[in-house]
Amino acid sequence: MTSTQPSEAATSAARLSPRVGIVGLGYVGLPLAVTFASADLPVLGLDLSAERVAEVNRGCSYIEDVPGEQLAPLTEAGLVRATTSWDAFRWLEAIIICVPTPLTEHREPDLSAVRAAAEAIAQRLRPGQTVILESTTYPGTTREVLAPILARSGLTPGRDFHVAFSPERVDPGRLDYTTASTPKVIGGLTPACTEAALAYYGLAFEQMVPVDSPEIAEMTKLLENIFRSVNIALVNELAVLCDRMDIDVWEVIAAAATKPFGFMPFSPGPGLGGHCIPVDPFYLTWKAREFDMHTEFIELAGKINAGMPGFSVAKVARALNERQIALNGANLLILGVAYKPNVNDMRESPALKVIDLLTEAGACVSYHDPHVPELPSHGLASVELSDERLSETDAVVVVTDHESIDWTRVGESAPLIVDLRNRLRPEQVSGRLWRL
Repeated sequence: MTSTQPSEAATSAARLSPRVGIVGLGYVGLPLAVTFASADLPVLGLDLSAERVAEVNRGCSYIEDVPGEQLAPLTEAGLVRATTSWDAFRWLEAIIICVPTPLTEHREPDLSAVRAAAEAIAQRLRPGQTVILESTTYPGTTREVLAPILARSGLTPGRDFHVAFSPERVDPGRLDYTTASTPKVIGGLTPACTEAALAYYGLAFEQMVPVDSPEIAEMTKLLENIFRSVNIALVNELAVLCDRMDIDVWEVIAAAATKPFGFMPFSPGPGLGGHCIPVDPFYLTWKAREFDMHTEFIELAGKINAGMPGFSVAKVARALNERQIALNGANLLILGVAYKPNVNDMRESPALKVIDLLTEAGACVSYHDPHVPELPSHGLASVELSDERLSETDAVVVVTDHESIDWTRVGESAPLIVDLRNRLRPEQVSGRLWRL
């Protein structure tokens, strides 16, 4: 396929009855619902959480990327509605599945939410409907798992109804690329399935990228995140080596980034976070074993990245030791616990592992994060960032560098700073700064 837009006929057909259902109203589903509704396409969202459904219907958002002032007018206009009942999905033209796909404790794909959604849809499926999976998964899921479950309806996938895969590409907190402006990759079981999915996405998305199969679309999402995982692992390994060689890894990266071709800078850190990068590569390593192949490069990257919280804690211990302060009993303040700057997303945040390791070593840990007021899993609440609190700590550990943190105050008042994100500069904090 070469076209990046749906055919005129397909678009016109979709406009006759543009009714879309979204299964799962989390970090992917709710922004997607708002994207369609903002293009005047009425959306019905389904979530198992009655609390989430009630909030959406009140126009209240629990996702930072969806401001309440954006959602409320859409709910008031009837463009966004939410329910916990599957029965209303009988009458929708298109159903998009945006449910979690985590890993099991054995690092194997957990598709239970996808299977449950497919089984519920199959009981209500009608001829002519389009079912699209957006949840990240391994190549073959749409064809080998989703379609057969939907076929239990007695209808034939690709003939009686359309099935496609279109990977979510949400980057929480990003302002330059939104859900609507990020190109949409779409692969259907058949060309007609792809065309049907293009027709719906074409009403709300600026650019679409049709591919020849759902497997290509599924692998595309994995490649995007494995690319990041592997390159982050590379700079993390170099950061550890540079630490031993007493070389400033941040200056090395900055110097290399001046090359106008053949190099793309990545930054080291205390570990990977978010739902995608720490999880997605293992979907492919699991699937690869079916083909008698071990993805050693990908698995090694995962191992290196998983070791960074431990390296970071060791760095804190060394910084304290230089001041003749033991980690056991030290008063430490963590700055930022979300997995990335300027969001409240805690999924797979490396800060949690850092806090666990510090606590296990006997440190007294508190944290400040303007985006995350509480950590119920650790019995902690965000503390006020005052001059007094900063000066009373043995060390401040920068884990997530939110823009809204008063970094000038940190630099002026903290007696010792272990900066895992290269937020502060040595000339700003003379003699009190340790960097990753």
